Amino acid sequence: MAAQSANLLPILQLERLELNLFRGASPEPERARVFGGQVVAQALTAAINTVSERAVHSLHAYFLLAGDASVPIIYDVERLRDGGSFSTRRVTALQHGQTIFEMSASFHAAETGLTHQFAMPETADPESLPDAHSIRDMPDVPSPVRAYFDAARPIEMRPVDMTRYRKRGEAREPRQAVWFRTSEPLPDEDGLHQAALAYASDKTLLDTALVTHGKTVFSMEIMAASLDHAVWFHRPFRADDWLLYVQDSPSSGHGLGLARGLIFSRDGRLVASTAQEGLIRVRKPKPSTLF
Repeated sequence: MAAQSANLLPILQLERLELNLFRGASPEPERARVFGGQVVAQALTAAINTVSERAVHSLHAYFLLAGDASVPIIYDVERLRDGGSFSTRRVTALQHGQTIFEMSASFHAAETGLTHQFAMPETADPESLPDAHSIRDMPDVPSPVRAYFDAARPIEMRPVDMTRYRKRGEAREPRQAVWFRTSEPLPDEDGLHQAALAYASDKTLLDTALVTHGKTVFSMEIMAASLDHAVWFHRPFRADDWLLYVQDSPSSGHGLGLARGLIFSRDGRLVASTAQEGLIRVRKPKPSTLF
């Protein structure tokens, strides 16, 4: 896999073609398909560029076709509503004359109200966990996993528990947790940090549906693809500081897996929640050509 730019900003810097029309590029034109989190983040950035004085509080998206990384993506923003407290946008992503992705995003003018949240679970600090270079040197971790974590990319990730990669095929509870942050500092713009979190939120979520089956998205017999994605933003945060992504999978079946996530800031604030359903199809063995 070719390494991505270690800076997320170029991915989020869209070209404005018209009032509600934007163009985004992919950092790896040689990839077979566009990373889903990139499309979510760029679509959210396009929507944010059409709203003033209100922050996004939720997005709901569907991946319709695989994106072509070799050509730009056009984002068409429809201004559905600008009410007294809420604004709603619909974003359609287009390539080769086809819709590859659709997203609705809701924006809210900040106000006071009742407050509560789940507590962040106790876990190891990110500094005590193996970094990308340490993972690269783990001989009992499959080479595709080591290569994935070692590649230069916009998001740095540190799994809380690496044993699922070391003890392959071992069934366990359908849960996992990972610390993440952007690889480079971001400017002090809330919209950029929200888009960065949206980008990272697609990184490991669907993989959670495979934990209890002793498999990963790196398993050769698994075909995995995100189908839909939702993010709810609860509190301000910085995506260039460590965030803990706590994930679980309530159900899988019929080739589909459901996963959920809670994202906490390092000081224990619940800053976002996520949900995703995706394809986790088991590939059928190719018939033998031997007689």
